[in-house]
Amino acid sequence: MSPSLFSLLPLALALVRFADAATQHYSLNLGTANVNPDGFNRTAITINGKFGGPLLTANKNDRIEANVINSLFNPAVFQSTSIHWHGMFQHRSATEDGVGFVTQCPIIPGGSYDYSFSTAGQTGTYWYHSHVSTQYCDGLRGPLVIYDPQDPFKHLYDVDNENTVITLGDWYHQPALAEFADPTIIAPTPDSVLINGHGRYVNGPNSTVSVIPVAHGLKYRFRLINLSCLTYFTVSLDGHNFTVIEADGVEHQPLVVDSLTIFVGQRYSIIVNANQTIGNYWFRVVPGPSIVNQASSTDPALNNAIFRYIGAPPIQPTTTPTPSTNPLVEASMVPLINPGAPGGSTPPDVAHVLTVGLNSPNWTINGTSFYPPSVPVLLQILSGAETAQDILPAGSIITLPSNATVEISIPDTNPIARTHPFHLHGHNFDVIRSAGQTDFNYINPPRRDVVAVNGGNVTFRFQTNNPGPWILHCHIDWHFKQGLAVVLAEDPAGVIKGPGSTTPPPAWNKLCAAFNAS
Repeated sequence: MSPSLFSLLPLALALVRFADAATQHYSLNLGTANVNPDGFNRTAITINGKFGGPLLTANKNDRIEANVINSLFNPAVFQSTSIHWHGMFQHRSATEDGVGFVTQCPIIPGGSYDYSFSTAGQTGTYWYHSHVSTQYCDGLRGPLVIYDPQDPFKHLYDVDNENTVITLGDWYHQPALAEFADPTIIAPTPDSVLINGHGRYVNGPNSTVSVIPVAHGLKYRFRLINLSCLTYFTVSLDGHNFTVIEADGVEHQPLVVDSLTIFVGQRYSIIVNANQTIGNYWFRVVPGPSIVNQASSTDPALNNAIFRYIGAPPIQPTTTPTPSTNPLVEASMVPLINPGAPGGSTPPDVAHVLTVGLNSPNWTINGTSFYPPSVPVLLQILSGAETAQDILPAGSIITLPSNATVEISIPDTNPIARTHPFHLHGHNFDVIRSAGQTDFNYINPPRRDVVAVNGGNVTFRFQTNNPGPWILHCHIDWHFKQGLAVVLAEDPAGVIKGPGSTTPPPAWNKLCAAFNAS
């Protein structure tokens, strides 16, 4: 090798490392404004002056640094805040998980916080949202995508960009504080469905309907995100099938379906082949029964978007739905990489049964409602608390040892027949028994971070390899507010010292002082 080439080698290696792990910087300034995404005017939370959080992107192994500036001074909405990066494991960065009173004190109005975390080893479709009370129901939510430069499915599609991210959300005509003014209410009924921030409500004006443009002959990777507060949806596209390749940031073997049900917090990547006659087709987003106000509506655009081929006239579709004969069945999904539940079919090291109950209007797990402690759980652990008896809130802490196979079972004891989508922070998990299934699958179960408990017992497993206080909660935000949560305090000693320990940044240490003084 020549001296000149040799001297350039360190620079070349440095450039490779930079390409492998860049830092993506974002600034999110939170405020309020009068908005009308479905034609009805109301006060909502904005990010950088706009309704609907911006798409944040990174590549695999990048760092994300997001400066969150809290300018929420309007008393119509919750004013203190925190941001959770839904699906990010936060290995060695539990301080950045963004759960108010669990991993941090909230950011006060006029304050700010710089979230900083690595996406190491993770790719796929995620989102971010407030994790203080029911604040994200007022609009503090947005999509997050981690791209994989070596995507194993790249050969299956042509287009995957900012235009193929599709957010699905329910929407209310009052701020969350007003919706919850009645202390006896269990979950208020949404007024409309928003697709990419646009929708209509029953007997409302003909407001904007989202349009999904496609070119004939191309294959598209659409990333579906359910960022609702209550509502699950059944999604279909007239005249087209879907090929499911991802669930909750985990690649799965391609599976062709004609519809799928997506619960709150869940994400799917689907491939759609735009190979039908050039025209307009309804992209249907049907809310679960009796969840969204649907009374006496004949508007074909209600709950729908327009899937429009380039060259088609700008008119509403006239397509009709066909009955689904091949819906997505969660238990049929198989992870692409390293399938198999930890421990296989052998008994787990730790097993817990979490029984859901209702002490109206509050929800319980094993008889206890989760009430946020005054001192964040993570701060308690960093201050030396190690056992469930030492850590508050009492009755809502389960400690887990390190390097253990953990099995969680949630029986179907739902007192009001409501579907509960449970989300675990800090991990994904293998769903060895999905709702409605009687058999256990230890060989190649679906892997995800949100599982719905509806119509049957659910059991999942994960390995404790990420010390931290990770909340497990129903992602119906109203139910979370009403106590349907528990904290899995994983390896408390390992949070302080060891290869998985967390070192709080100075700014994190100042959050509680500012909050307590406010």
